[in-house]
Amino acid sequence: MSSWGEGVKISIFGESHGPAIGVVIDGLPAGQKIDMQGVYLQMSRRAPGKDRAATPRLEKDIPKVLSGMLDDTTTGAPLCAVIENTNTRSGDYKNIMSVPRPAHADYTAFLRYNGFSDIRGGGHFSGRLTAPLVFAGAVCRQILEKKGIKIAAHISSVGDIEDSRFDPCSIDDELIERLSSSTFGLIDQKTEEPMRALIEDCRQNGDSIGGTIECAVKGMPGGIGSPMFYGIENVISSIVFGIPAVKGIEFGAGFDAAKMRGSQNNDEFYYDGDRVKTKTNNHGGILGGISSGMPIIFRAAIKPTPSISMEQNSVDLSEKKQAVLDIHGRHDPCIVVRAVPVIEAAAAIAVINLISEARCHES
Repeated sequence: MSSWGEGVKISIFGESHGPAIGVVIDGLPAGQKIDMQGVYLQMSRRAPGKDRAATPRLEKDIPKVLSGMLDDTTTGAPLCAVIENTNTRSGDYKNIMSVPRPAHADYTAFLRYNGFSDIRGGGHFSGRLTAPLVFAGAVCRQILEKKGIKIAAHISSVGDIEDSRFDPCSIDDELIERLSSSTFGLIDQKTEEPMRALIEDCRQNGDSIGGTIECAVKGMPGGIGSPMFYGIENVISSIVFGIPAVKGIEFGAGFDAAKMRGSQNNDEFYYDGDRVKTKTNNHGGILGGISSGMPIIFRAAIKPTPSISMEQNSVDLSEKKQAVLDIHGRHDPCIVVRAVPVIEAAAAIAVINLISEARCHES
């Protein structure tokens, strides 16, 4: 349930209001020097309490490495990191012990675990569990960068307000660097003000708003991935759907390809020196589940935060009757902002697994 990966395997543990959360990473190559300041930067982009568009719950999210690293260098042993939960208010969740929140996992967890799941802060279903995922991704992306593979994402939309999209054929390194260190990552920074205004309007009205995130992987060599069940789309999708609130994913032109003719959708090949490229990139860098050498582009749809302060109709599971739910606590009016580095992290973990799988076939 909480483990993912083959060549590089992650196992995430903990609950939102438990003492700590963390991750064990198996299969990392030994001898990889990790810039911990770079790791902390990625953690801070996801951490709550750092931006007015996010929950006011303040967590430092400083990971403590217990094993697998010596002098900031991987040893080859499983890398284990723990992040303490230091700012919990479990009393905010007393009234939902038997009254599930609409659109949250409270009810399905009740069914699956016979009422024994920890629902404080969402328990193991909480977005809090994305903190160790970002740690794992931050480590993996540094290893990938040494291979010339770079990853960046941005807020593609909040509600109906849209940012510009990546140039699917050519992504500038300076843009990747800027987005990879931003807490409100946008290509067109003029869209920040209207996005923030919409998020604030939702917050003031006790509501929330969803959106989309676009992610790009630059420098992925061609020929990585396998057809049918271990294609790049399969691998990326399976880890991205492990992120709470993700409801959809598309690659390249995605669902717009369904509106095109073949003559419009097909990306024509050409030689750029000795390298084969495509004039367009509707395929999102993937054909038959295998990388073409063009940038890998995908977008993920993020639903609105289920925990809103407006009264909602629900049911009382203990008394088996209708109930009105008034949710307390500190919640994001828009998950999208803090989910950007989480999507990047998921992409990094997926790509390092795909690279690892390709090497196994070579040997």
